[in-house]
Amino acid sequence: MTIDDDVAVQLKRLRRERDVNFRELVNEALRRGLRDMSAAPQRRKALRTRVFDMGKPLINIDNVAEALAHLEGEGFK
Repeated sequence: MTIDDDVAVQLKRLRRERDVNFRELVNEALRRGLRDMSAAPQRRKALRTRVFDMGKPLINIDNVAEALAHLEGEGFK
């Protein structure tokens, strides 16, 4: 098995921090990862967007180029 460099760096750092041997650390990481991968995905809370009536637009926004020209001046075109 080949371990990618970024993973090896993390494993070495954790091994020093926890003062455990490499084999124990890899086994623990694999167990946790496999458990997380096997678990059902958590349900996310539905995203709600608040609605706000801003009234009638002051400029015609149907034509984007025209609206930008109005807001930024004729130099936009």
